[in-house]
Amino acid sequence: MGEGRYTAAQVDAAVAALADGERFAHAQEVVTHAAPGLQRILGDALQAGGFFDAAHEGETARVAALADPAERLTGVRTLVAEETRIGMLVGVAVGLELAAELRRQTDTDHVEGASA
Repeated sequence: MGEGRYTAAQVDAAVAALADGERFAHAQEVVTHAAPGLQRILGDALQAGGFFDAAHEGETARVAALADPAERLTGVRTLVAEETRIGMLVGVAVGLELAAELRRQTDTDHVEGASA
């Protein structure tokens, strides 16, 4: 299988590996260190993808204006859930590309180190 392409079994195994607290703790350290840059990239990706365009703003305004508090609460919860899902999906894509870039840099470092 080519670089950057994974089978469902590989993805399932990788997700299961995240249950290892030590491995996940390292991932959290990496993300915490990279958070400011990753947040900017995520925001740019969401903006470029049109996730926060006029339709989103219109739906936010519509929900905020609902007179019935129960309907407004349901609308807000729905918006938060949708934004969370979109942010997670885009965030995972950014994370996959970050991992690929780190692999490329590590591979380059090993090649340069071998020829030194």
